Amino acid sequence: MTASKTGKLYIIGAGYAGQNLAKEIRQKGVFGEVVAFLDDNPEKIGRKIGKIPVLGPIRDVARLLRLHPADEAIIAIPSASREYLEEIYRILKDAGFEKIRILPGISQIIEGDAHLIQTRSIDPQDLLGRTPVTVNLKQSLSYLRGKRVLVTGAGGSIGSELCRQLLSGGAARLYLFGHGENSIYQIDKELKILQEEGVGEKASIVPIIGDLKDRDYMNYILAHVRADVVFHTAAYKHVPMMEENPVAAIENNLFGTDNLINAAKKTGVKRFVHITTDKAVEPVSVYGASKYFCERLVLDAAGKNAPGGVNFMVVRFGNVLGSRGSIMPLFQKQIERGGPVTVTHPEMRRYFMTIPEACSLVLKAGGVGEPGNLYLLDMGEPVRITDLAEQMIQFYGLESGKDIAIEYVGLRPGERLQEKLWWDHETPCPTPFDRILKVESPGNAACNIDEVMEALRPICRFDPNHPETYRNAELLRELLMNKYV
Repeated sequence: MTASKTGKLYIIGAGYAGQNLAKEIRQKGVFGEVVAFLDDNPEKIGRKIGKIPVLGPIRDVARLLRLHPADEAIIAIPSASREYLEEIYRILKDAGFEKIRILPGISQIIEGDAHLIQTRSIDPQDLLGRTPVTVNLKQSLSYLRGKRVLVTGAGGSIGSELCRQLLSGGAARLYLFGHGENSIYQIDKELKILQEEGVGEKASIVPIIGDLKDRDYMNYILAHVRADVVFHTAAYKHVPMMEENPVAAIENNLFGTDNLINAAKKTGVKRFVHITTDKAVEPVSVYGASKYFCERLVLDAAGKNAPGGVNFMVVRFGNVLGSRGSIMPLFQKQIERGGPVTVTHPEMRRYFMTIPEACSLVLKAGGVGEPGNLYLLDMGEPVRITDLAEQMIQFYGLESGKDIAIEYVGLRPGERLQEKLWWDHETPCPTPFDRILKVESPGNAACNIDEVMEALRPICRFDPNHPETYRNAELLRELLMNKYV
């Protein structure tokens, strides 16, 4: 929270979340003064809550406010729809608010227990896309209470959000595994600050720096931490980058996952949730092929697993709004420097979901999913990337074509106009759980993953009997695209 001590604070929403924020601001006494709640509920308008007046309707009141540059609005309506949030945002901007913060969605606010530390500056992802499904985290995470939970790729976009939500699960220990020192340092620091400010429960947080490609180390570290549950999000993910470094993609994603699976089997892990992508469906990129093989590897391990062993499952979904290296942060940077905004093709479409919603559903699937199954998150309808670019330009109060140009640059290697969420031989079936589908597939549709691993191993690991195959990218592509996918 960075509000001025002298600024006036207006909390949008006089519900439990807004009241909690007002109480915390008053207790700390260093973030300014809450002068009013703004709300559209006629039953609340005209009342006082903790001596703070509730004013409304929001549209009418906002026009009457005389703002100081230090004044700030905090939107505290975690259950608000995307359409309502966008309406409120426009009202506040038109009223002259320069500083607008927001609480995260309802899935991250447990029973109205909102905290000031959770607020952040509003950005385009809060207003774009569909309204996320409401997931009762406390109920969904009950299977993790008292458990030791390890998240690979904990410093990444998906991994770090999983960790934030896992704070509310009552886990005994939360292990943050990753090979990037700085990203693990950042999420470790953030989680501990959140705990200090009263967010979640008091799980012990343990950062671990390591490399999935090191088989001996993975065996050692899983035996040492004795994890009960593993969420495997770590992967090299950038499609054009992996097209230029194909061996690294297979080495890290496929063989790293194999190391983790084997270590999990040996060390008493009870539940293993593997995160995958729509790019694994009929892959046209090395990254997509690597993730397809990872799906097969995990499901194959589930098929070979003895009763009472690891509950292996796979959760597949499409793009997430705002992940590192994705188009949204790129568009933001391009808009902020005056454009142009670069789009690959006028008809490029992608499935999108917010990171918090995807993580909430992953955590729920991890609890309700059955061993050996592949689950698909319902992504809704695909979004035209040009439309997304235009909406982001509008968010900044600008007009596409007039203030900011959109430039089409063509498809890059490994890209296609539209992704698929399932293969032709797969059938997504409803489950009792909103936006979680179970993917049915005939057994003969799967590749022979043992054969794939045997063929790819000498390319990724030096074999003195076949030195010509080591790091041979041309041979790798031939195997991936002509034989196995």
